[in-house]
Amino acid sequence: MITVGIVMGGYSDESLVSLKSGEYFYSQIDKTKYKVFKIHILKDGWNVIEEEQAYPINKGDFTFQLNEKKINFDVLLNTIHGYPGENGLMPAYWELLNIPYSGCSFYTSALTFNKRDTLSVLKKFNVSVAKSVYVNKGDQIDIDSIINEVGLPCFVKPNQSGSSLGVSKVKKKEDFMQALDFAFKEDKAVLIESFLEGKEVQVGVFKYKGEVVVVNTTEIISKNEFFDYEAKYLGASEEITPARISEKEDTYIKEAAAHIYKSLDMIGFSRLDFIIVNEIPYFLEINTTPGCSPASIFPQQVKQAGLNFSDLLDNEISLALQRFEKK
Repeated sequence: MITVGIVMGGYSDESLVSLKSGEYFYSQIDKTKYKVFKIHILKDGWNVIEEEQAYPINKGDFTFQLNEKKINFDVLLNTIHGYPGENGLMPAYWELLNIPYSGCSFYTSALTFNKRDTLSVLKKFNVSVAKSVYVNKGDQIDIDSIINEVGLPCFVKPNQSGSSLGVSKVKKKEDFMQALDFAFKEDKAVLIESFLEGKEVQVGVFKYKGEVVVVNTTEIISKNEFFDYEAKYLGASEEITPARISEKEDTYIKEAAAHIYKSLDMIGFSRLDFIIVNEIPYFLEINTTPGCSPASIFPQQVKQAGLNFSDLLDNEISLALQRFEKK
């Protein structure tokens, strides 16, 4: 049997969500085909969790000892949200060890986790995005110049952070520096974007049997000012799948999602976030290890499309193995 490790956790505030995603993977994977282990990558240690016992991972080769037997992984399913799994560090490490892993390459992971660089690349592919300004911690901040460029209200976001951590919607000039300080707590670089008045829609995309599949759309109605951490994970939002959009909007957003996925050379599960303004989808960001707890949007989209999540995990494992066979 193929030995599969489901890697979950991480070092960011998203670790608890990642652990739930990993548990969902574990509940859905076909254990008649694979020998499956849960791997927790946390600040206090790297361990395989087997029957409530923790077995330390050897960081030299990503193996562990079980009953005095050394266990090697044939393939890894990466469900870490944020640092260090979604930003390319863990994938690069596995690449050096020649261990097949799910999802996109370490380079694409690093690129897509960097909001500024992703937007810069996608502009070359004629993707519609909001106006933006980028600042580093320690820069001289000219608030008037920034507001003149992006307008008010605007969003102030950490450049590299997930789950809307450190994000603020700024309505008044007087609140701008407070929002900037809040964002700098998450990252030393900050992206400031113009506010887009429209309908927020998230789109699931993955590669299946050689084809890019746009699985479904979800309309987001946040009870808060925007789709922040509370709205995403603590129930302060309504999520409607499929999204209540016109046939034309549905066509446009699915075409845009597939175009972006291909342009970024993506593999694996992803969730792309858009705002639809006057029927045009404006790209916000892409999540390359989207939340996959039972309540998360991506599994909802898969279920609404009538697809079997276990089959998708089979496909992820096959893609990972095939990619490394070619090296």
